[in-house]
Amino acid sequence: MKKILGAAIGNCIHVAGILNFLDLAKNEGFLPVFLGPAISVNDLVEFIKKENPDIIAIGYRLSENTCKKLLLNLRDILQKENILKKTYVFGGTPSTCKIAKEIGIFKKIFDGTQSISEIISFLRNSFYKEKTETIPPNNLIERIKYKEPFPLIRHHIGLTTVKETVKAVKEISKSKILDIVSIAPDQVAQESFFNPKKQKTEMTGAGGVPVREEEDFIKIYQATRCGNYPLLRCYSGTNDVFKWAEMLVKTINNAWCAVPIFWYNQMDKRGTRTLLQSIKESQLLMKWHAERNIPVEVNESHQWSLRRAPDSMAVAIAYLAAYNAKKMGVKCYISQYMLNTPAQISSVMDLAKMLAKIELIEGLHDDIFQSYRQVRPGLLSFPVDLDAAKGQLCFSIISGLMLKPHIVHVVSYCEGQYAAGSKEIIESCKMVEHLIRKYLDDFPDTILLDKRIQQQKEKLENEAKIILEAIKKLGENYQDPLIEPNVLEKAVKIGILDAPDLMGNKFAKGQISTAIVNGSCVSIEPKSGKQLSEEERIKKIFLNLKWIKT
Repeated sequence: MKKILGAAIGNCIHVAGILNFLDLAKNEGFLPVFLGPAISVNDLVEFIKKENPDIIAIGYRLSENTCKKLLLNLRDILQKENILKKTYVFGGTPSTCKIAKEIGIFKKIFDGTQSISEIISFLRNSFYKEKTETIPPNNLIERIKYKEPFPLIRHHIGLTTVKETVKAVKEISKSKILDIVSIAPDQVAQESFFNPKKQKTEMTGAGGVPVREEEDFIKIYQATRCGNYPLLRCYSGTNDVFKWAEMLVKTINNAWCAVPIFWYNQMDKRGTRTLLQSIKESQLLMKWHAERNIPVEVNESHQWSLRRAPDSMAVAIAYLAAYNAKKMGVKCYISQYMLNTPAQISSVMDLAKMLAKIELIEGLHDDIFQSYRQVRPGLLSFPVDLDAAKGQLCFSIISGLMLKPHIVHVVSYCEGQYAAGSKEIIESCKMVEHLIRKYLDDFPDTILLDKRIQQQKEKLENEAKIILEAIKKLGENYQDPLIEPNVLEKAVKIGILDAPDLMGNKFAKGQISTAIVNGSCVSIEPKSGKQLSEEERIKKIFLNLKWIKT
């Protein structure tokens, strides 16, 4: 067990930074020894000789002149006592840290701007004498384990040019604040990357970065090979999905694949594929990644909530997505929980909805299939006012942390107004990292004690099971209806799976009506506004089917 000794020296009584550092060190397997505030240089040296620590953490947060005198005196005595070769680290204000850097005896200097990841990385790498800095794991699951108990932080980026995006990604990587950079390509790239003749130049840069060749992805990847070497991933394509997937693995070592079941096709006008074709290809794409041991996310459930589908349906579809991934051979499943969607949902009902999803999805766990929780704010909940949006970001992240995520997908506070650049991303991630640090310090765990949350969770689970049973009934002649493309397509066409914002869509029913009732998004009778249970809604659908067949 390595020993770490910490003290505030001279007349400095500020010890909060030292204590936080020692707490992190303790979590990493160190034996911390805290000397206290205002320790004289001579006493510090005597303690170093007595305790023989592996690392000595020194703090000073007062005047620059006094700091310089103290550190020069310390260096002289350490040299005289022949203990200067030990590992010394310094923590203080930016001005005292500047002095510490000039003294030249400190292996690492912390001025309060360093991320948790950077601090943990230093502590872990201090076990290896040969290396001053080790690159964190370049594999998602290993990286999750590497950073525990802190979740990984993810953010998307896609500016209007490749050059701007490369520059921003490099700045973000150097900040060491972000663990996962998600490339957001423009719609032209997702749809026509391999068909240059079909690329609409007037749409260039709409929705993301206009990547047009493999070299563009390589440039972005190379920009991340500094700082804390963040993982990279990218949205799936909407056409030529297998060529796109293969290219992402080759160019950016895609950390995981995110693919929907029912979207990226003619139904949402993000591709030219039919609904049935995209369901089949999405399943095969899951299988393709599973065969290569690449984690898979099925970003499906929140797509329906964004279109105002009832909460019970979102829960059912969350299970359906995970079930399809498991049946396609996926071992590591990334389950995204988008909060605040629809924006009017209450916090209690939102958490109940997410817990219902978690319980159903994690009920699929076995020795082979495991899911990892990823939380994120819902973009539609962000106010246009940037100060208010910062408050919404913090509120949403605190809610998400109650779900004990492995990944926190940050959405910058400015996204309700404009696409985030490196400045806004770094600012937002710093805010979130501070929240994470304070939350994990000792935040009260009340989510399981709230009876309203637990009652709503059970209700949503029961209603979700009614929806899933309806899909099974629809495909009763198939061995496994929940993964049968024809059955899944029909479930959308007849309205078992439906959303108000699909009205007029020739691939969907688009006849369901919903409203926010007591904080939850529920099905209602269109004319009377009366709330409909899923049992009642499904019964009407099958009665209409019977009448049509007759």
